[in-house]
Amino acid sequence: MKNVITVLFTLLLTGCGGDEVGDVSLGLLTTKDIKLNVLVDPVVSGVTCHIASIEADLDFADPSDSSIACRQTGPITADMIAAIDRSKDGEVVFRKSKSVLFKTMKVRRIFDPQSQTLMYLSYSTKETNGSFKHSLSTVPLWGTQAYNSSR
Repeated sequence: MKNVITVLFTLLLTGCGGDEVGDVSLGLLTTKDIKLNVLVDPVVSGVTCHIASIEADLDFADPSDSSIACRQTGPITADMIAAIDRSKDGEVVFRKSKSVLFKTMKVRRIFDPQSQTLMYLSYSTKETNGSFKHSLSTVPLWGTQAYNSSR
């Protein structure tokens, strides 16, 4: 029983931390807020993403909707692009628990070598109303030190 409580407590705390930069109340008669998180890509540090999602303080699960916007905020080098996962499914660069059990919001970075673009996909790991909620933002390498060197 102690292990179950520890796991549940850990799941509740996943995603908590210093990455929250905004908190917008949806009104006096609701326990739901829009939380704004910032993500500086851990490998491509010249990219910053802002993620908006709803948190319901008194519910066991938050809504699955989210949106993401990513921009170049610093240098992007060829070494950074060489260090990322270049597979078709990319790699998870952010995760946040959205329920007591098994629902997570994740952000994946995927590189498109053809268009020389980094794609950041925010998505829920649980189907809601027949759909996996998701949002996409892109950061082109055009004009960066990494452009064309990453093909």
